[in-house]
Amino acid sequence: MVEKRRSRGGGEEGSDYSNRSKRPNSFIRDVSRISQQELGRTLEPYLRNVVREEINRVFCSYLIRDSHNQIDVGVGSRSLQLHFEGRLPNTLFTGCKVETEDRATIKVVLRDAMTRKLIRSGPHSTAKVTLRVLDGDFNKDDRDDWPPQEFHNRTVQQREGKRPLVTGTLVLALKEGIGYVEDVSFTDNSSWTRSGKFRLGATTSDPNMIREGVTNVFKVKDHRGESYKKHDRPSSGDEVWRLKKIAKDGASHNRLTDSGIFDVKGFLRLYVTDPATLRHILGKKTSDKTWNTIIRHATACLLDENDLYQFNAPDGTVLVLNSIYEVDGVIFDGDHYLSLNMLSMSQKLLVDKWKKVVYKNLNFVVPIEEHSLLLRQMLLQSLQMSSSYSNPIIIPMAPQNVNFPVERGN
Repeated sequence: MVEKRRSRGGGEEGSDYSNRSKRPNSFIRDVSRISQQELGRTLEPYLRNVVREEINRVFCSYLIRDSHNQIDVGVGSRSLQLHFEGRLPNTLFTGCKVETEDRATIKVVLRDAMTRKLIRSGPHSTAKVTLRVLDGDFNKDDRDDWPPQEFHNRTVQQREGKRPLVTGTLVLALKEGIGYVEDVSFTDNSSWTRSGKFRLGATTSDPNMIREGVTNVFKVKDHRGESYKKHDRPSSGDEVWRLKKIAKDGASHNRLTDSGIFDVKGFLRLYVTDPATLRHILGKKTSDKTWNTIIRHATACLLDENDLYQFNAPDGTVLVLNSIYEVDGVIFDGDHYLSLNMLSMSQKLLVDKWKKVVYKNLNFVVPIEEHSLLLRQMLLQSLQMSSSYSNPIIIPMAPQNVNFPVERGN
């Protein structure tokens, strides 16, 4: 019995057990002794940010609860409100200009909070508006109003040791109730915040009269990711790999560039004129689902409305084509323009006939260099159609402004 107890407590087996039981504790003490200061320096900024956000969250929650029990002069009495016109992309990149999804300048407008009418006159129509960055969690429940202090407390400041979070013109002067966000960009990403997202906010020096405006939620990523970004709505000059499902330097990208298709405009031109060839270039591995995704993204492209072309048929018919060679309209007899929806059935058949010819002979397509008169006619046609007139407006084409020579066949 003594020997058994000794083997458990004092023999080799007992000693090994004792050493194993001590080893983890000594290891932890060694690590703690070596890295405690370094660990503290590393965690300090993160913990400070977490504590600050948690305090703000609790304080904002208190304000919301308190607003239900007390009358807040800032809520319910604010008869005017700022609005951002134009939705921001879901993802922005540092260093890039903040624009709408359609790459248009963002507008900030002042409206009546009840009627939504634009305030074009009065002292508030020329107010100065300050842009702020807000936490993406602000106003998650889509309320119409909130305490001004809540908006203030949800403002996000730059990280310690970093540049200001946004740069550019952050104070806008309204003119007739409208201001423009023209040169604002982010300097830091949004991944370090609790929500991982931001909103842009707009406020004035009179928050008790004018409600703040806020944008939709968006992420901000480092500009390194911009080089591989797929634009929500591509432009015709974008490289073709910007289209969804076409990876940069991937197999589809290489097949397209080998076929002379480098940008979205070239992609769309081939899709309009010869979709079967385009599908063949992308290859058999491109599924119907992938093909539809690519085409849907490509056809959302922003086209240059001033980029027009013409095809002169031997019978005197002139097809007017847009920048990707879609037929916009037709000119008969050289003196008036008809949009496609104004053509008779026989005229549509004639256009379809010449369209097939032109798509096989694109070398006969020539740009319309001076088309201001033609564009004016198109605008007048549109206005005429909206007034329920069915007859085309006939305006003689001035030879000195627009020349449509007729190419005769062999």
